[in-house]
Amino acid sequence: MKYKKTHLTSYLIFILLATMTTFSAAQNLPRIAIAGLGIESSTFSPAITEEEAFHARLGGDVFNGYPFLSQGESMRAEAVWVPTLVGKSLPGGAVSREAYESLVKKTLDSLEKNKPYDGLFFDIHGAMSVVGLDDPEGDLIQRIRKVIGPETIVSTSMDLHGNVSQRLAKHTDLITCYRMAPHEDAMQSKERAVRNLLDRIKSGKGKPAYKAWIPIPVLLPGEQTSTRIEPGKSLYSKVDPVTKETGIIDAAIWIGYAWADEPRNHAVVMVTGDDKEKVAKAAEYLAQSFWAVRSQFDFVAPTGSLDECLTKAFASKKRPFFISDTGDNPTAGGAGDVTWTLTELLARPEFKREDGPTLIYASIPGPALIKKAIEAGKGATVEGEVGAAVDARYAPPLKIKGTVESIVQGDRNAEVEVVIKTGTAYVIVTQKRKPYHKEVDFTRLGLEPRKADIVVVKIGYLEPELYAMQADWIMALTPGGVDQDLYRLNYKRIQRPMFPFDKSMKDPDLSVRFIPSSDSND
Repeated sequence: MKYKKTHLTSYLIFILLATMTTFSAAQNLPRIAIAGLGIESSTFSPAITEEEAFHARLGGDVFNGYPFLSQGESMRAEAVWVPTLVGKSLPGGAVSREAYESLVKKTLDSLEKNKPYDGLFFDIHGAMSVVGLDDPEGDLIQRIRKVIGPETIVSTSMDLHGNVSQRLAKHTDLITCYRMAPHEDAMQSKERAVRNLLDRIKSGKGKPAYKAWIPIPVLLPGEQTSTRIEPGKSLYSKVDPVTKETGIIDAAIWIGYAWADEPRNHAVVMVTGDDKEKVAKAAEYLAQSFWAVRSQFDFVAPTGSLDECLTKAFASKKRPFFISDTGDNPTAGGAGDVTWTLTELLARPEFKREDGPTLIYASIPGPALIKKAIEAGKGATVEGEVGAAVDARYAPPLKIKGTVESIVQGDRNAEVEVVIKTGTAYVIVTQKRKPYHKEVDFTRLGLEPRKADIVVVKIGYLEPELYAMQADWIMALTPGGVDQDLYRLNYKRIQRPMFPFDKSMKDPDLSVRFIPSSDSND
């Protein structure tokens, strides 16, 4: 069919108008950048984290980390999104200065190339340590500010185990953090940070008039401050009602990160909003509520030495019995290759008997043994050393001999996983360290954790899926870079007095400190 000339002209005009309308609509949408780096870094671990550990996403790949910004989601259509660089690493040791500077340069270059911006979604953890640099997140946002300018509204999302320095608080505008530990609300919190940003831009209200910041001299591990139990459960339940007050945008309580020795490592409360009196009152209420229950925090599960934990596990009829190998927990910053616990386990006669209890141990890096297992194949007997390549302070590399039960390749973190059966113990050996916190982490290797007698995992509090699997659970106070016994760590730079180290300390000043606006010269 041929269009008449008039019809064709009308059609072209229609297309042109539609294109102009779409372009005009896009022009009116706010431009929002996305950037951030996230890691928990233990300064008590000898491990060093390099750039590849961050698995940095660039450009459009950044959207893969935020389901609420996927194509078709309503929030995606509310702005012109400019994803730059977002890198998230497994917790580990301090980041090398070279790795940090490389990642920062890539971030700044991308931001410079695509500016200007109305807003920035700054997605960080808050517990990164960098060799030779204090307060990396504060340094990063300050350097970002020099690119994006003082007028851009920055909304920051954090882990509640992060640290909020005054510098970070100044150069951000809107700020929030998770309200659950374990972090079942992580994505919900990120979405809230973005929603707050969009609302302030679209309404024309802009930056909050007030940012209240109150440091609380408490430094405790996450395993003692879980929101599953009291007093953490009730303390964090106070946050959401505060945010419903007119004149308040958001409120947050940071526990802080216990395994880094920097002055910024301590608890913090922040509240943002436009009503000065309400913002101050809410911040002081939350801070005083935290301080009032400081002595009630305790471990989320029973604890004991490894021997005590094994004694209870052997005596129990509850299966599977989980034991957390807490001191080298890679989800908190441990090197992940401390062999102390595995050495003790494999020396136990109970696991050498043919009729002994079945044990699953997750996990230990052993690249050399991995190579032998691949060459020998499933069903073969192999022998080789594992662990202690990074952290050999507590035990040397461990030689194990056993049958190759399975070989699985392709995991994002472990790369290659091999199950070695020695006696009645099934030891998961990895090419690179990996945390095991989901049932599929085991079943994809041919293991059945629900049918095992004892499951020992390098972890602190059990993540939701592990918690759902266990019939009983105890945390072993084992050595490592994230030792749960903080008194065994050699702190030199944290601010003192600090609870629980200085139990007789006087009550601190928990009055509100108002942080200057990011566009002020104060």
